[in-house]
Amino acid sequence: MQYELENHIMTENEKQIVCSWKYSNEYALYNLPSYDEMKAQKLGFMNPDSANNYYSFYDHDIYVGFVNILEEAEEVFIGIGTNPDCCNKGYGQQMLQIAYEISKKLYPKKPLYLEVRDWNKRAIRCYEKAGFVIDGSPYQLETSIGLGTFYRMTKK
Repeated sequence: MQYELENHIMTENEKQIVCSWKYSNEYALYNLPSYDEMKAQKLGFMNPDSANNYYSFYDHDIYVGFVNILEEAEEVFIGIGTNPDCCNKGYGQQMLQIAYEISKKLYPKKPLYLEVRDWNKRAIRCYEKAGFVIDGSPYQLETSIGLGTFYRMTKK
């Protein structure tokens, strides 16, 4: 399904909302710390240096998710978070397509990549539908929530 998503730089209120999202089962590891803890530790979108990298997406009045577009030396990293109530509905693909378009405007010569946990088949399918392909073998990566095994995926 094709949605008409609108986006803008993430607001303080939206940061509070994202911190309240709760995923279930194996996806619970994506639950964030409280807003106050994120702010105190300057984690993720609460880091003032990266606040303008985060874009919120809406389907009319439904806050469906956000992306992080982070310029690196040779390429651009994309991170994505989807409202738990909006998973498996095609929003992720569309947010990634719009993020790709934003990235190409901001950093026209830099390729795009993302990282995904190797067990997250739902996300991998979404990313593949958005034009990303697995680039290489899985690897270990230390994150704020511990060690995980990831795939690197690049935009075709």
